[in-house]
Amino acid sequence: MEKKAFVHPYIPNSVPEVREEMLKAIGVESVEELYAEIPDHLRFKGKMNLPEAIPSEYELKRHVEGILSKNTTCKEYLNFLGAGCWQHYVPAVVDEIVNRSEFLTAYCGGTYSDLGKFQARFEFYSLMGELLNLDVVSEPTYDWGTAAGLSLRMASRITGRNEVLVPKIIDGDRLSIIKNLCQPETMSHHIAVRFVDYRKESGLLDIEDLKRKISSKTAAVYIENPTYLGCIENQVEEISRIAKENGALFIVGVDPISLGILVPPGDYGADIVCGDIQPLGMHILCGGGQSGFIAFRDEEIYAAECPLALYSIAHTDQEGQYGYVEVLAERTSYGLRDKGKDWVGTASGLWTIGAAVYLSLMGPQGMREVGETIIQNANYAKKLIGEIDGIKTLFDSTFKEFVINFDGVGKTVKEINQALEEYQIFGGKDLSKEFPEFGNSALYCVTEIHSKSDIHKLVSALKEVVK
Repeated sequence: MEKKAFVHPYIPNSVPEVREEMLKAIGVESVEELYAEIPDHLRFKGKMNLPEAIPSEYELKRHVEGILSKNTTCKEYLNFLGAGCWQHYVPAVVDEIVNRSEFLTAYCGGTYSDLGKFQARFEFYSLMGELLNLDVVSEPTYDWGTAAGLSLRMASRITGRNEVLVPKIIDGDRLSIIKNLCQPETMSHHIAVRFVDYRKESGLLDIEDLKRKISSKTAAVYIENPTYLGCIENQVEEISRIAKENGALFIVGVDPISLGILVPPGDYGADIVCGDIQPLGMHILCGGGQSGFIAFRDEEIYAAECPLALYSIAHTDQEGQYGYVEVLAERTSYGLRDKGKDWVGTASGLWTIGAAVYLSLMGPQGMREVGETIIQNANYAKKLIGEIDGIKTLFDSTFKEFVINFDGVGKTVKEINQALEEYQIFGGKDLSKEFPEFGNSALYCVTEIHSKSDIHKLVSALKEVVK
């Protein structure tokens, strides 16, 4: 008896007759002909160890739910882990609008379609421009690290220089992306990444070290405010002055939720600003929960070198009606293709709509209130934790993250974090390998979602764990 072909319900065009018609349309007799260019020694000839297909939708749903139920999430546990992806409150209306089919299913589309999507994105650019006090905000890219790397490449092209200065205190993952985009020394467009030291007592940038290292080769000075370890950089105007006096651009990486209470980068001379909109209406996700942006002044030299899409509003022939247009589309990799200055592919435009809804809901007063709540909660938690015997806090200035040192308790951060899980708490990020000079330390994160009782629960658990 001839074996009946299996038609997979979740793979389009898997019906044999449909597949044969498609092969006929492109002029080949079998799927194997499509793989002819792959060398034989690279082809896998065996049978892959895959589970049997589950054709029933109900059974498949139960199977996947069974796998997911093994996870422990931040809904069940108290979470004090941040380090670049932070747990903030996402208003219900944000999820409602982001999940509307006209936004969620739209992939790209030109200005002749999806007009509602482009209008919503334009609102995002406007709101972010006001928050940053800059004129132009890009379509987002994958994450903060990508945005920072592309910003540094912009600076190199604008200045014609091939060296950048970045703080020694920086997220290792973000630094890895920056170095990848600045390319290895063996490549022709290599940009050297040099580190500026920090002041041991404050964790802030060492101005004297910056003065020693900046030179006529420096394309840009890049800082982050707040810093990776949560410190508020209070030397921004001096850093800006030093950069400009040496012909370098001043680039600032920023957590946008801090700008309800901190001075926007445009006010202290930032030429380019980058960061991640994850705190503005995005849940923490296991992959995909990031969205990096680039912003700058309305000057052609910056717009011409920005590789990300830029959209704006324009008058139409009919009075009172407007259209949304892409600006200088020919400069992107979509326009220049292989001659593009940077390659930019499918990004994270959906999150611009969530951020626009979040910023619209909050308004200036709401952003101020959430910023004040975060800084008050974080410093309250930091004070109580610092009073526990054997524990000390590093650095004074704190926005929402702070460093806790456990050298005096005789236990590693790994051991402490494992013990905290018995109390249904996720502890801070272990910094002992990333920054060994801090000793046995961890980076804790406290935001507006943490109540006073949450903080007291953490403090009580730490007292039990370290004694």
